Amino acid sequence: MVNRLSSLFVRTLRDNPVDAEVPSHRLLVRAGYIRRAAPGGYTWLPLGWRTYQHVASIIRDEMDAMGAQEVHFPAMLPRVPYEATGRWTDYGANLFRLQDRRQTDFLLAPTHEEMFTLLVKDLYSSYKDLPVWLYQIQNKFRDEARPRGGLLRGREFAMKDSYSFDIDDEGLQRSYDAHRDAYVRIFDRLGLPFAIVSAMSGAMGGSASEEFLFPCDIGEDTFVQCTACSYSANTEAVRVGVATEVNCSATPPATVADTPNTPTIQTLVDLFNGRADLQRTDRKWTASDTLKNVIVNLRHPDGRLEPLAIGVPGDREVDMKRLEAQVSPAEVEAFDETHFAANKSLVKGYIGPGVLGSTRTSGIRYLLDPRIAIGSAWITGADMPGKHTHNLVHGRDFAADGTLDVAEVRDDDKCPKCGSALSIKRGIEIGHVFQLGRKYADVLGLQVLDANGKQQTVTMGSYGIGVSRAVAAIAEATHDELGLRWPRAVAPFDVHVVIAGKDDEAITSAAEKLCADVEKAGLKAVLDDRKGVSPGVKFKDAELIGVPTIVVAGRGVATGTFELRDRIAGTTAEISIAEAADTVIALRHQQ
Repeated sequence: MVNRLSSLFVRTLRDNPVDAEVPSHRLLVRAGYIRRAAPGGYTWLPLGWRTYQHVASIIRDEMDAMGAQEVHFPAMLPRVPYEATGRWTDYGANLFRLQDRRQTDFLLAPTHEEMFTLLVKDLYSSYKDLPVWLYQIQNKFRDEARPRGGLLRGREFAMKDSYSFDIDDEGLQRSYDAHRDAYVRIFDRLGLPFAIVSAMSGAMGGSASEEFLFPCDIGEDTFVQCTACSYSANTEAVRVGVATEVNCSATPPATVADTPNTPTIQTLVDLFNGRADLQRTDRKWTASDTLKNVIVNLRHPDGRLEPLAIGVPGDREVDMKRLEAQVSPAEVEAFDETHFAANKSLVKGYIGPGVLGSTRTSGIRYLLDPRIAIGSAWITGADMPGKHTHNLVHGRDFAADGTLDVAEVRDDDKCPKCGSALSIKRGIEIGHVFQLGRKYADVLGLQVLDANGKQQTVTMGSYGIGVSRAVAAIAEATHDELGLRWPRAVAPFDVHVVIAGKDDEAITSAAEKLCADVEKAGLKAVLDDRKGVSPGVKFKDAELIGVPTIVVAGRGVATGTFELRDRIAGTTAEISIAEAADTVIALRHQQ
Protein backbone atom coordinates (compact mmCIF):
# COMPACT_ATOMS: atom_id res chain seq x y z
CA MET A 1 0.00 0.00 0.00
CA VAL A 2 1.29 3.45 -0.95
CA ASN A 3 1.98 5.73 2.03
CA ARG A 4 0.43 9.16 1.63
CA LEU A 5 1.62 12.31 3.35
CA SER A 6 -1.98 13.44 3.62
CA SER A 7 -2.56 10.66 6.18
CA LEU A 8 0.97 9.89 7.45
CA PHE A 9 1.40 10.69 11.15
CA VAL A 10 3.96 13.47 10.68
CA ARG A 11 4.30 17.22 11.18
CA THR A 12 7.33 19.08 9.90
CA LEU A 13 8.59 22.19 11.66
CA ARG A 14 10.13 25.32 10.17
CA ASP A 15 11.92 26.38 13.36
CA ASN A 16 14.56 24.52 15.32
CA PRO A 17 13.54 23.11 18.72
CA VAL A 18 14.96 25.29 21.48
CA ASP A 19 16.70 22.41 23.27
CA ALA A 20 18.46 21.03 20.16
CA GLU A 21 22.22 21.58 20.17
CA VAL A 22 23.40 19.48 17.23
CA PRO A 23 22.22 19.11 13.61
CA SER A 24 20.91 15.55 13.94
CA HIS A 25 18.72 16.53 16.90
CA ARG A 26 17.37 19.62 15.15
CA LEU A 27 16.63 17.84 11.87
CA LEU A 28 15.17 14.63 13.30
CA VAL A 29 12.67 16.70 15.30
CA ARG A 30 11.92 19.19 12.52
CA ALA A 31 11.45 16.45 9.90
CA GLY A 32 9.02 14.53 12.11
CA TYR A 33 11.18 11.50 12.99
CA ILE A 34 11.24 11.82 16.79
CA ARG A 35 9.54 13.80 19.55
CA ARG A 36 10.84 14.47 23.03
CA ALA A 37 8.91 12.49 25.67
CA ALA A 38 11.09 13.33 28.68
CA PRO A 39 14.64 14.58 29.30
CA GLY A 40 16.83 11.99 27.58
CA GLY A 41 13.86 10.03 26.19
CA TYR A 42 12.33 10.20 22.71
CA THR A 43 9.27 8.80 20.94
CA TRP A 44 9.88 7.34 17.49
CA LEU A 45 7.32 8.57 14.95
CA PRO A 46 6.57 6.52 11.79
CA LEU A 47 9.37 8.08 9.69
CA GLY A 48 11.89 7.61 12.48
CA TRP A 49 10.77 4.09 13.34
CA ARG A 50 11.09 2.97 9.72
CA THR A 51 14.63 4.35 9.61
CA TYR A 52 15.47 2.74 12.95
CA GLN A 53 14.16 -0.62 11.72
CA HIS A 54 16.29 -0.41 8.57
CA VAL A 55 19.40 0.22 10.68
CA ALA A 56 18.48 -2.65 13.00
CA SER A 57 17.85 -4.94 10.02
CA ILE A 58 21.34 -4.36 8.62
CA ILE A 59 22.82 -5.12 12.04
CA ARG A 60 20.74 -8.31 12.28
CA ASP A 61 21.76 -9.38 8.77
CA GLU A 62 25.45 -9.24 9.63
CA MET A 63 25.10 -10.75 13.09
CA ASP A 64 23.08 -13.66 11.70
CA ALA A 65 25.51 -14.07 8.79
CA MET A 66 28.46 -14.47 11.18
CA GLY A 67 26.62 -17.19 13.09
CA ALA A 68 25.32 -15.25 16.09
CA GLN A 69 21.89 -16.12 17.47
CA GLU A 70 19.36 -13.55 18.63
CA VAL A 71 17.75 -13.67 22.07
CA HIS A 72 15.80 -11.06 23.99
CA PHE A 73 16.05 -10.27 27.69
CA PRO A 74 13.74 -8.15 29.81
CA ALA A 75 14.84 -4.59 30.52
CA MET A 76 13.84 -4.83 34.21
CA LEU A 77 16.29 -7.13 35.97
CA PRO A 78 16.86 -8.49 39.49
CA ARG A 79 19.41 -6.96 41.81
CA VAL A 80 21.18 -10.17 42.86
CA PRO A 81 23.38 -10.84 39.79
CA TYR A 82 24.48 -7.21 39.59
CA GLU A 83 25.27 -7.19 43.29
CA ALA A 84 27.38 -10.32 42.81
CA THR A 85 29.52 -8.57 40.18
CA GLY A 86 29.66 -5.33 42.18
CA ARG A 87 27.90 -3.27 39.54
CA TRP A 88 24.80 -2.61 41.66
CA THR A 89 27.15 -0.34 43.62
CA ASP A 90 29.73 0.56 40.95
CA TYR A 91 27.20 2.12 38.59
CA GLY A 92 26.32 4.59 41.34
CA ALA A 93 23.84 7.30 40.37
CA ASN A 94 23.83 6.17 36.73
CA LEU A 95 21.68 3.16 37.64
CA PHE A 96 17.88 3.33 37.63
CA ARG A 97 16.76 1.36 40.70
CA LEU A 98 13.21 0.39 41.61
CA GLN A 99 11.25 -1.94 43.90
CA ASP A 100 8.19 -4.07 43.36
CA ARG A 101 5.25 -4.16 45.78
CA ARG A 102 7.17 -6.62 47.98
CA GLN A 103 10.12 -4.20 48.23
CA THR A 104 12.28 -6.50 46.13
CA ASP A 105 15.04 -4.55 44.36
CA PHE A 106 15.23 -4.37 40.58
CA LEU A 107 17.10 -2.24 38.09
CA LEU A 108 16.56 -1.01 34.57
CA ALA A 109 19.38 -2.65 32.66
CA PRO A 110 22.30 -0.41 31.65
CA THR A 111 23.82 -3.50 30.02
CA HIS A 112 23.26 -7.27 30.20
CA GLU A 113 26.56 -9.11 30.83
CA GLU A 114 25.28 -10.77 33.96
CA MET A 115 22.11 -12.06 32.33
CA PHE A 116 23.87 -13.50 29.27
CA THR A 117 26.39 -15.21 31.55
CA LEU A 118 23.67 -16.79 33.69
CA LEU A 119 21.70 -17.88 30.62
CA VAL A 120 24.65 -19.80 29.19
CA LYS A 121 25.41 -21.23 32.64
CA ASP A 122 21.82 -22.47 32.86
CA LEU A 123 21.85 -24.25 29.49
CA TYR A 124 25.43 -25.28 28.66
CA SER A 125 27.85 -27.51 30.57
CA SER A 126 30.41 -28.86 28.05
CA TYR A 127 33.20 -27.46 25.89
CA LYS A 128 31.40 -29.17 22.99
CA ASP A 129 28.67 -26.52 23.30
CA LEU A 130 31.20 -23.75 22.65
CA PRO A 131 31.82 -21.36 21.08
CA VAL A 132 28.43 -19.72 21.16
CA TRP A 133 27.61 -16.16 20.10
CA LEU A 134 24.39 -14.58 21.37
CA TYR A 135 22.99 -11.12 20.75
CA GLN A 136 19.95 -8.96 21.32
CA ILE A 137 18.63 -5.55 20.33
CA GLN A 138 17.14 -4.08 23.48
CA ASN A 139 16.62 -0.78 25.23
CA LYS A 140 19.11 0.25 27.91
CA PHE A 141 18.73 2.76 30.71
CA ARG A 142 21.34 5.03 32.30
CA ASP A 143 20.54 8.03 34.45
CA GLU A 144 22.75 10.47 32.55
CA ALA A 145 23.43 13.62 34.54
CA ARG A 146 23.39 15.71 31.35
CA PRO A 147 21.43 14.04 28.53
CA ARG A 148 22.16 15.96 25.32
CA GLY A 149 22.25 15.75 21.57
CA GLY A 150 18.87 14.07 21.17
CA LEU A 151 19.54 10.44 20.35
CA LEU A 152 23.30 10.82 20.84
CA ARG A 153 23.20 10.77 24.65
CA GLY A 154 19.91 9.79 26.25
CA ARG A 155 18.68 8.07 29.37
CA GLU A 156 16.92 5.40 27.34
CA PHE A 157 18.54 4.12 24.16
CA ALA A 158 18.56 1.07 21.93
CA MET A 159 21.66 -1.11 21.73
CA LYS A 160 22.72 -4.26 19.97
CA ASP A 161 24.80 -6.14 22.51
CA SER A 162 26.36 -9.50 21.74
CA TYR A 163 28.48 -11.87 23.79
CA SER A 164 30.88 -14.64 22.90
CA PHE A 165 31.60 -17.67 25.09
CA ASP A 166 34.76 -19.73 24.51
CA ILE A 167 36.73 -22.41 26.31
CA ASP A 168 40.10 -20.64 25.97
CA ASP A 169 41.81 -17.37 25.07
CA GLU A 170 42.55 -18.49 21.51
CA GLY A 171 38.84 -19.00 20.99
CA LEU A 172 38.12 -15.58 22.49
CA GLN A 173 40.51 -13.99 20.00
CA ARG A 174 38.73 -15.68 17.10
CA SER A 175 35.36 -14.53 18.41
CA TYR A 176 36.66 -11.00 18.91
CA ASP A 177 38.07 -10.86 15.39
CA ALA A 178 34.82 -12.21 13.90
CA HIS A 179 32.78 -9.51 15.64
CA ARG A 180 35.26 -6.81 14.69
CA ASP A 181 35.04 -7.84 11.03
CA ALA A 182 31.23 -7.90 11.21
CA TYR A 183 31.25 -4.36 12.61
CA VAL A 184 33.31 -3.17 9.67
CA ARG A 185 30.70 -4.63 7.30
CA ILE A 186 27.82 -3.15 9.31
CA PHE A 187 29.15 0.40 9.32
CA ASP A 188 30.11 0.16 5.65
CA ARG A 189 26.53 -0.83 4.82
CA LEU A 190 25.13 1.95 7.01
CA GLY A 191 27.23 4.48 5.11
CA LEU A 192 29.00 5.64 8.27
CA PRO A 193 32.68 6.63 8.11
CA PHE A 194 34.54 5.22 11.10
CA ALA A 195 37.87 4.97 12.83
CA ILE A 196 38.85 1.99 15.02
CA VAL A 197 40.76 3.14 18.09
CA SER A 198 42.16 1.57 21.23
CA ALA A 199 39.98 2.33 24.23
CA MET A 200 39.51 1.94 27.96
CA SER A 201 37.34 -0.92 29.19
CA GLY A 202 35.88 1.19 31.99
CA ALA A 203 33.05 -0.30 34.04
CA MET A 204 32.80 -3.21 31.59
CA GLY A 205 36.10 -4.66 32.73
CA GLY A 206 38.25 -6.97 30.67
CA SER A 207 41.46 -6.47 28.75
CA ALA A 208 41.54 -5.57 25.04
CA SER A 209 39.03 -2.92 24.03
CA GLU A 210 38.45 -0.96 20.84
CA GLU A 211 35.95 1.72 19.87
CA PHE A 212 34.41 2.38 16.49
CA LEU A 213 34.15 6.17 16.24
CA PHE A 214 32.42 8.30 13.61
CA PRO A 215 34.77 11.29 13.13
CA CYS A 216 32.66 14.37 13.77
CA ASP A 217 33.34 17.84 15.16
CA ILE A 218 30.41 17.65 17.60
CA GLY A 219 31.53 14.27 18.99
CA GLU A 220 32.05 13.90 22.72
CA ASP A 221 34.96 11.49 22.29
CA THR A 222 38.45 12.71 21.48
CA PHE A 223 40.91 10.40 19.78
CA VAL A 224 44.38 10.53 18.33
CA GLN A 225 45.83 9.16 15.13
CA CYS A 226 49.54 8.97 14.44
CA THR A 227 50.65 10.93 11.39
CA ALA A 228 53.21 8.24 10.53
CA CYS A 229 52.10 4.81 11.78
CA SER A 230 48.89 2.87 12.39
CA TYR A 231 48.51 3.91 16.04
CA SER A 232 45.10 5.31 17.00
CA ALA A 233 43.47 5.53 20.41
CA ASN A 234 40.80 7.30 22.38
CA THR A 235 42.62 9.99 24.36
CA GLU A 236 41.44 8.23 27.55
CA ALA A 237 43.55 5.24 26.50
CA VAL A 238 46.70 7.13 25.38
CA ARG A 239 49.70 6.40 27.59
CA VAL A 240 52.80 8.60 27.34
CA GLY A 241 55.17 6.29 29.22
CA VAL A 242 57.33 7.16 32.21
CA ALA A 243 59.95 9.82 31.49
CA THR A 244 63.63 8.90 31.63
CA GLU A 245 65.36 9.75 34.91
CA VAL A 246 67.35 13.00 34.89
CA ASN A 247 70.74 13.55 36.56
CA CYS A 248 70.08 16.28 39.13
CA SER A 249 73.56 16.46 40.68
CA ALA A 250 74.16 19.95 39.26
CA THR A 251 70.77 21.34 40.28
CA PRO A 252 71.07 23.97 43.06
CA PRO A 253 69.17 23.51 46.30
CA ALA A 254 65.47 24.33 46.29
CA THR A 255 64.78 27.99 47.12
CA VAL A 256 61.60 29.77 48.17
CA ALA A 257 60.87 33.05 46.38
CA ASP A 258 58.32 35.80 47.03
CA THR A 259 55.81 35.66 44.19
CA PRO A 260 52.96 38.06 45.00
CA ASN A 261 50.14 38.64 42.52
CA THR A 262 50.68 35.48 40.49
CA PRO A 263 47.19 34.00 40.22
CA THR A 264 47.94 32.16 36.96
CA ILE A 265 50.76 30.08 35.55
CA GLN A 266 51.48 32.80 32.99
CA THR A 267 51.80 35.55 35.63
CA LEU A 268 54.16 33.28 37.57
CA VAL A 269 56.34 32.67 34.51
CA ASP A 270 56.38 36.37 33.68
CA LEU A 271 57.52 37.21 37.21
CA PHE A 272 60.39 34.69 37.06
CA ASN A 273 61.49 35.98 33.65
CA GLY A 274 61.24 39.61 34.79
CA ARG A 275 63.33 39.38 37.95
CA ALA A 276 67.10 39.29 37.64
CA ASP A 277 67.48 37.09 40.71
CA LEU A 278 65.14 34.45 39.26
CA GLN A 279 66.04 34.48 35.55
CA ARG A 280 67.63 31.51 33.84
CA THR A 281 70.97 31.98 32.05
CA ASP A 282 70.29 29.51 29.23
CA ARG A 283 66.73 30.45 28.17
CA LYS A 284 63.47 31.94 29.38
CA TRP A 285 61.23 30.15 31.83
CA THR A 286 58.08 28.63 30.28
CA ALA A 287 54.87 27.19 31.65
CA SER A 288 56.29 23.70 31.11
CA ASP A 289 58.88 24.45 33.85
CA THR A 290 56.14 24.77 36.46
CA LEU A 291 54.43 22.01 38.40
CA LYS A 292 50.70 22.56 38.85
CA ASN A 293 48.94 20.63 41.61
CA VAL A 294 45.24 20.10 41.04
CA ILE A 295 42.99 18.74 43.77
CA VAL A 296 39.67 16.98 43.12
CA ASN A 297 37.31 14.83 45.13
CA LEU A 298 36.52 11.23 44.20
CA ARG A 299 33.02 10.10 45.10
CA HIS A 300 33.19 6.33 45.48
CA PRO A 301 30.15 4.12 44.81
CA ASP A 302 29.69 3.55 48.55
CA GLY A 303 29.37 7.32 49.03
CA ARG A 304 32.85 7.81 50.50
CA LEU A 305 34.56 11.08 49.48
CA GLU A 306 38.31 10.96 48.88
CA PRO A 307 40.46 13.98 48.00
CA LEU A 308 43.09 13.37 45.33
CA ALA A 309 45.98 15.64 44.27
CA ILE A 310 47.37 15.41 40.74
CA GLY A 311 50.63 17.04 39.67
CA VAL A 312 50.92 18.01 36.01
CA PRO A 313 53.26 20.28 34.01
CA GLY A 314 51.94 23.83 34.13
CA ASP A 315 51.43 24.04 30.39
CA ARG A 316 48.80 21.29 30.52
CA GLU A 317 45.41 20.87 32.13
CA VAL A 318 43.99 17.78 33.80
CA ASP A 319 41.67 16.16 31.24
CA MET A 320 38.57 15.36 33.30
CA LYS A 321 37.34 12.69 30.90
CA ARG A 322 40.71 10.92 31.08
CA LEU A 323 40.62 11.24 34.86
CA GLU A 324 37.06 9.90 35.10
CA ALA A 325 37.96 6.91 32.92
CA GLN A 326 40.89 5.97 35.14
CA VAL A 327 39.20 6.39 38.52
CA SER A 328 35.91 4.72 37.49
CA PRO A 329 33.66 3.60 39.13
CA ALA A 330 34.38 6.59 41.36
CA GLU A 331 33.03 9.92 40.10
CA VAL A 332 34.99 13.16 40.03
CA GLU A 333 33.65 16.12 42.03
CA ALA A 334 34.99 19.60 42.66
CA PHE A 335 37.25 20.36 45.59
CA ASP A 336 35.56 23.61 46.70
CA GLU A 337 36.02 26.28 49.32
CA THR A 338 34.39 24.08 51.97
CA HIS A 339 36.99 21.41 51.42
CA PHE A 340 39.86 23.94 51.48
CA ALA A 341 38.52 25.25 54.78
CA ALA A 342 38.61 21.71 56.18
CA ASN A 343 42.23 21.19 55.02
CA LYS A 344 44.16 24.02 56.65
CA SER A 345 47.52 22.88 55.26
CA LEU A 346 46.37 23.60 51.70
CA VAL A 347 47.03 27.17 50.56
CA LYS A 348 44.84 27.76 47.53
CA GLY A 349 46.90 28.94 44.56
CA TYR A 350 50.20 27.99 46.21
CA ILE A 351 49.86 24.23 46.75
CA GLY A 352 53.14 22.37 46.53
CA PRO A 353 54.22 18.74 46.97
CA GLY A 354 55.39 19.43 50.50
CA VAL A 355 51.98 18.97 52.11
CA LEU A 356 50.72 16.25 49.77
CA GLY A 357 50.96 12.50 49.99
CA SER A 358 49.68 9.99 52.50
CA THR A 359 52.63 10.45 54.89
CA ARG A 360 52.68 14.26 54.79
CA THR A 361 50.69 17.10 56.38
CA SER A 362 47.46 16.93 54.41
CA GLY A 363 47.29 13.16 54.10
CA ILE A 364 45.94 13.64 50.56
CA ARG A 365 47.00 11.00 48.05
CA TYR A 366 49.38 12.56 45.50
CA LEU A 367 49.86 11.23 41.98
CA LEU A 368 52.16 12.70 39.33
CA ASP A 369 51.94 12.89 35.56
CA PRO A 370 54.46 10.37 34.17
CA ARG A 371 56.19 13.18 32.23
CA ILE A 372 57.58 14.43 35.54
CA ALA A 373 60.84 12.52 35.56
CA ILE A 374 62.81 11.52 38.62
CA GLY A 375 65.56 14.15 38.94
CA SER A 376 63.63 16.89 37.11
CA ALA A 377 63.48 20.36 38.74
CA TRP A 378 60.34 22.51 39.00
CA ILE A 379 58.81 25.81 40.02
CA THR A 380 55.82 25.02 42.21
CA GLY A 381 53.83 26.24 45.17
CA ALA A 382 55.65 26.67 48.48
CA ASP A 383 52.52 25.98 50.58
CA MET A 384 52.64 29.58 51.82
CA PRO A 385 50.62 32.55 50.57
CA GLY A 386 52.45 34.54 47.90
CA LYS A 387 55.42 32.16 47.68
CA HIS A 388 56.74 29.59 45.21
CA THR A 389 59.69 27.22 45.33
CA HIS A 390 62.09 26.76 42.41
CA ASN A 391 64.66 24.05 41.77
CA LEU A 392 62.41 21.60 43.60
CA VAL A 393 63.60 18.20 42.38
CA HIS A 394 61.40 15.13 42.04
CA GLY A 395 63.01 12.31 44.02
CA ARG A 396 65.40 14.59 45.87
CA ASP A 397 63.07 17.13 47.46
CA PHE A 398 59.68 15.51 47.11
CA ALA A 399 58.01 12.23 46.27
CA ALA A 400 54.57 11.10 45.18
CA ASP A 401 52.36 8.10 45.84
CA GLY A 402 52.44 7.02 42.21
CA THR A 403 51.69 8.19 38.70
CA LEU A 404 48.45 8.99 36.90
CA ASP A 405 48.37 9.72 33.16
CA VAL A 406 45.48 12.19 32.94
CA ALA A 407 47.04 15.37 31.55
CA GLU A 408 45.48 16.65 28.34
CA VAL A 409 46.72 15.10 25.12
CA ARG A 410 47.53 17.63 22.40
CA ASP A 411 48.21 17.85 18.71
CA ASP A 412 51.85 17.07 17.93
CA ASP A 413 52.40 15.07 21.11
CA LYS A 414 54.62 12.08 20.41
CA CYS A 415 53.11 8.79 19.33
CA PRO A 416 53.76 6.17 22.03
CA LYS A 417 54.35 3.59 19.28
CA CYS A 418 56.76 5.32 16.87
CA GLY A 419 57.51 8.76 18.32
CA SER A 420 56.00 10.74 15.44
CA ALA A 421 53.44 13.51 15.88
CA LEU A 422 49.88 12.70 16.92
CA SER A 423 46.83 14.35 15.39
CA ILE A 424 43.74 14.94 17.58
CA LYS A 425 40.21 14.49 16.27
CA ARG A 426 36.70 14.29 17.69
CA GLY A 427 34.19 11.53 17.16
CA ILE A 428 30.93 9.88 18.17
CA GLU A 429 31.18 6.36 19.58
CA ILE A 430 29.03 4.04 17.44
CA GLY A 431 30.43 0.67 18.49
CA HIS A 432 32.65 -0.90 21.15
CA VAL A 433 34.23 -4.35 21.37
CA PHE A 434 35.72 -5.84 24.57
CA GLN A 435 37.65 -8.94 25.48
CA LEU A 436 35.99 -9.44 28.85
CA GLY A 437 37.93 -12.56 29.74
CA ARG A 438 36.71 -14.42 32.83
CA LYS A 439 35.59 -11.53 35.04
CA TYR A 440 31.87 -12.28 34.90
CA ALA A 441 32.23 -16.04 34.46
CA ASP A 442 34.39 -16.24 37.60
CA VAL A 443 31.96 -14.31 39.77
CA LEU A 444 28.84 -16.03 38.45
CA GLY A 445 30.33 -19.53 38.23
CA LEU A 446 30.11 -20.12 34.48
CA GLN A 447 32.16 -23.31 33.98
CA VAL A 448 32.03 -26.21 31.54
CA LEU A 449 33.76 -29.58 31.35
CA ASP A 450 36.79 -29.54 29.04
CA ALA A 451 38.06 -32.40 26.84
CA ASN A 452 39.72 -33.95 29.89
CA GLY A 453 36.58 -33.87 32.01
CA LYS A 454 37.82 -30.99 34.16
CA GLN A 455 35.87 -27.86 35.00
CA GLN A 456 37.09 -24.80 33.09
CA THR A 457 35.91 -21.23 33.48
CA VAL A 458 34.50 -19.86 30.24
CA THR A 459 36.09 -16.75 28.70
CA MET A 460 33.85 -14.04 27.28
CA GLY A 461 33.73 -11.15 24.86
CA SER A 462 31.23 -8.28 24.75
CA TYR A 463 30.34 -6.28 21.64
CA GLY A 464 27.97 -3.29 21.44
CA ILE A 465 26.47 -1.05 18.77
CA GLY A 466 24.27 1.90 19.64
CA VAL A 467 21.33 1.38 17.30
CA SER A 468 19.44 4.58 18.10
CA ARG A 469 22.74 6.46 18.24
CA ALA A 470 23.62 5.11 14.79
CA VAL A 471 20.47 6.76 13.39
CA ALA A 472 21.64 10.11 14.77
CA ALA A 473 25.21 9.54 13.62
CA ILE A 474 24.06 8.81 10.06
CA ALA A 475 22.01 12.02 10.14
CA GLU A 476 25.11 13.92 11.31
CA ALA A 477 27.21 12.36 8.58
CA THR A 478 24.87 12.91 5.64
CA HIS A 479 22.72 16.02 6.18
CA ASP A 480 23.13 19.18 4.16
CA GLU A 481 21.84 22.75 4.40
CA LEU A 482 18.41 21.66 3.12
CA GLY A 483 17.76 18.84 5.57
CA LEU A 484 18.32 15.13 6.09
CA ARG A 485 19.85 13.12 3.28
CA TRP A 486 19.68 9.42 4.11
CA PRO A 487 21.76 6.68 2.49
CA ARG A 488 19.46 4.54 0.38
CA ALA A 489 19.87 1.51 2.65
CA VAL A 490 18.35 3.21 5.72
CA ALA A 491 15.96 5.84 4.31
CA PRO A 492 12.35 5.50 5.52
CA PHE A 493 11.20 5.24 1.87
CA ASP A 494 12.94 4.52 -1.41
CA VAL A 495 11.22 7.31 -3.34
CA HIS A 496 9.32 10.45 -2.37
CA VAL A 497 6.83 11.37 -5.10
CA VAL A 498 5.55 14.96 -5.06
CA ILE A 499 2.36 15.99 -6.85
CA ALA A 500 3.28 19.57 -7.77
CA GLY A 501 0.48 20.47 -10.19
CA LYS A 502 -2.95 21.79 -9.48
CA ASP A 503 -5.89 19.39 -9.18
CA ASP A 504 -4.98 17.73 -12.44
CA GLU A 505 -6.22 14.18 -12.84
CA ALA A 506 -3.46 13.26 -15.29
CA ILE A 507 -0.71 14.41 -12.91
CA THR A 508 -2.25 12.59 -9.95
CA SER A 509 -2.78 9.43 -11.99
CA ALA A 510 0.83 9.42 -13.24
CA ALA A 511 2.20 9.94 -9.71
CA GLU A 512 0.06 7.17 -8.22
CA LYS A 513 1.01 4.75 -11.03
CA LEU A 514 4.72 5.37 -10.38
CA CYS A 515 4.21 4.63 -6.68
CA ALA A 516 2.30 1.45 -7.47
CA ASP A 517 4.96 0.27 -9.94
CA VAL A 518 7.87 0.69 -7.51
CA GLU A 519 5.84 -0.93 -4.70
CA LYS A 520 5.25 -3.96 -6.96
CA ALA A 521 9.02 -4.20 -7.36
CA GLY A 522 9.43 -4.44 -3.57
CA LEU A 523 10.35 -0.80 -2.92
CA LYS A 524 8.55 1.63 -0.64
CA ALA A 525 7.11 4.93 -1.86
CA VAL A 526 5.61 7.92 -0.10
CA LEU A 527 3.28 10.17 -2.08
CA ASP A 528 2.82 13.84 -1.20
CA ASP A 529 -0.82 14.15 -2.22
CA ARG A 530 -1.69 16.94 0.20
CA LYS A 531 -4.23 19.38 -1.12
CA GLY A 532 -4.03 23.07 -0.42
CA VAL A 533 -0.26 22.87 0.13
CA SER A 534 1.93 24.83 -2.28
CA PRO A 535 4.59 23.10 -4.39
CA GLY A 536 7.25 25.17 -2.62
CA VAL A 537 6.24 23.82 0.80
CA LYS A 538 6.11 20.28 -0.58
CA PHE A 539 9.63 20.63 -2.03
CA LYS A 540 10.99 21.98 1.26
CA ASP A 541 9.38 19.12 3.17
CA ALA A 542 10.80 16.56 0.74
CA GLU A 543 14.30 18.00 1.15
CA LEU A 544 13.91 18.17 4.94
CA ILE A 545 12.63 14.58 5.26
CA GLY A 546 15.62 13.38 3.27
CA VAL A 547 14.41 10.44 1.15
CA PRO A 548 17.31 10.18 -1.34
CA THR A 549 15.19 9.95 -4.50
CA ILE A 550 12.53 12.59 -5.11
CA VAL A 551 10.29 12.48 -8.16
CA VAL A 552 8.20 15.54 -9.02
CA ALA A 553 5.02 15.07 -11.01
CA GLY A 554 4.11 18.47 -12.38
CA ARG A 555 3.62 20.28 -15.66
CA GLY A 556 6.04 17.92 -17.40
CA VAL A 557 3.48 15.14 -17.22
CA ALA A 558 1.76 16.73 -20.20
CA THR A 559 4.87 16.07 -22.30
CA GLY A 560 5.59 12.64 -20.76
CA THR A 561 8.27 13.58 -18.18
CA PHE A 562 8.89 13.69 -14.45
CA GLU A 563 11.58 15.68 -12.64
CA LEU A 564 14.06 13.47 -10.75
CA ARG A 565 15.97 14.96 -7.80
CA ASP A 566 18.80 12.85 -6.44
CA ARG A 567 19.51 14.11 -2.89
CA ILE A 568 22.69 12.08 -2.59
CA ALA A 569 24.26 13.22 -5.87
CA GLY A 570 22.70 16.69 -5.62
CA THR A 571 21.45 16.52 -9.21
CA THR A 572 18.18 17.28 -10.99
CA ALA A 573 17.14 15.76 -14.33
CA GLU A 574 14.13 15.08 -16.47
CA ILE A 575 13.16 11.44 -16.98
CA SER A 576 10.47 9.90 -19.11
CA ILE A 577 7.38 8.68 -17.31
CA ALA A 578 7.67 5.35 -19.10
CA GLU A 579 11.17 4.75 -17.65
CA ALA A 580 10.62 6.36 -14.25
CA ALA A 581 9.98 3.18 -12.27
CA ASP A 582 13.03 1.42 -13.71
CA THR A 583 15.16 4.49 -12.97
CA VAL A 584 14.00 4.63 -9.35
CA ILE A 585 14.57 0.90 -8.90
CA ALA A 586 18.09 1.16 -10.37
CA LEU A 587 18.94 4.05 -8.03
CA ARG A 588 17.77 2.06 -5.01
CA HIS A 589 20.13 -0.76 -5.82
CA GLN A 590 23.15 1.50 -6.21
CA GLN A 591 25.81 0.97 -3.57
